Amino acid sequence: MTSTKVALKNAARAKISALALLALFLVGCRPHKFPQFAPNYREYAYVTNGGSGTVSVYDVVNVRVDRELPVGQNPTAVTASATRNEVYVVNSGTRSGQGSVSVINAENNSVVGNIPVHKLPVAIDLAPAGDLAYVANSASNTISVIDLKSRREVDQVGVGEEPIALRVAPNGKAVVVANRTGNSVSVIDPATRKVRTVIEACPAASDIVILPDSSKAFAACSGGHQVMSILLARDAHPEPSTTTPDRLESLLDVGRGPVHLALKPDGGEVFVSNSLSNSISEVYASTDEVAGAYIMGADPVRSLVTPDNTLLYVANLHSQEVTVYSVEDGKRIDSIHVGDGPSALAFSATGHLLFVVDARSGDVAVVRTDSRSLFTMLPAGRAPNAIAVKAFKLP
Repeated sequence: MTSTKVALKNAARAKISALALLALFLVGCRPHKFPQFAPNYREYAYVTNGGSGTVSVYDVVNVRVDRELPVGQNPTAVTASATRNEVYVVNSGTRSGQGSVSVINAENNSVVGNIPVHKLPVAIDLAPAGDLAYVANSASNTISVIDLKSRREVDQVGVGEEPIALRVAPNGKAVVVANRTGNSVSVIDPATRKVRTVIEACPAASDIVILPDSSKAFAACSGGHQVMSILLARDAHPEPSTTTPDRLESLLDVGRGPVHLALKPDGGEVFVSNSLSNSISEVYASTDEVAGAYIMGADPVRSLVTPDNTLLYVANLHSQEVTVYSVEDGKRIDSIHVGDGPSALAFSATGHLLFVVDARSGDVAVVRTDSRSLFTMLPAGRAPNAIAVKAFKLP
């Protein structure tokens, strides 16, 4: 064989090898374990940027930034409708000024409405039917009731001092409000739009969860080391005289500075983020027993249970870590390096991705849940603070 033929043969082999390596590289980089979506499927994550007055919109299907939308001043909370393709953003504004709720059309990701509320709104939740929103106005000591079809406030309910969190019961028969400075919990009857019960002695009440069967609510008392267990009235309307009233069932000792509650999807357990103890506490919801406290990381402020009820992801604000707790094993099993100051969490609709909002580094970490590893980092605006995910199919 001549030297020319040998050279040509070697060159051909090198080319084939290079193509094989390239194919291997492309297969390895492709998110082949990601779900396959229909052409008309859309899914977006919405992150409020408190320092920018904007919402960052992320395309979940393609895992990329879609756009950044200007909303109102100091957006601090966001939620997605389960019944319509809309997302609602709470703009806190300033303490002396009026806040608002921006309405985003998820189909084209544009702001299509702005609903005035009252001073320093900080939280929102929706009625199960998706027709009403309840907004906590922390500097007005009121809850705004918003008709989402007409996009206007239809009522205002006075509650305790500085309401900062609220939840609507799944059966639609109670709105439970945490009043931080009032050190109390208010229960609103949605039918009458009046406070039907006030439960005192919850120092710096900070968060609320309600069981899926609407039988019980839990309130975090962040000024101390306790969580309230509250039995909710079985049928508060229209015949209160025949109803078992809302009442305090027990005060549960947890870690110091409980600031956030995460409920298992099956309602079996509540996980308490104890910010000053660097731990989480596990509470059995049916018996009000505290199983124990477990060290997680520096200043845990948010947590989220996987849809299959097996794992708890914990955002540790004074770190660059999200820690992972095994519900079945009762122990921390992993940690994931993310951006600086993880403060809010949300799963994609299928649960294959976890989005982590990093308050101090101003970005969003995207974690693959199958491998519990960082997939990519996406930029956000200044001081990002809350997240919601909306998935839907176009007609």
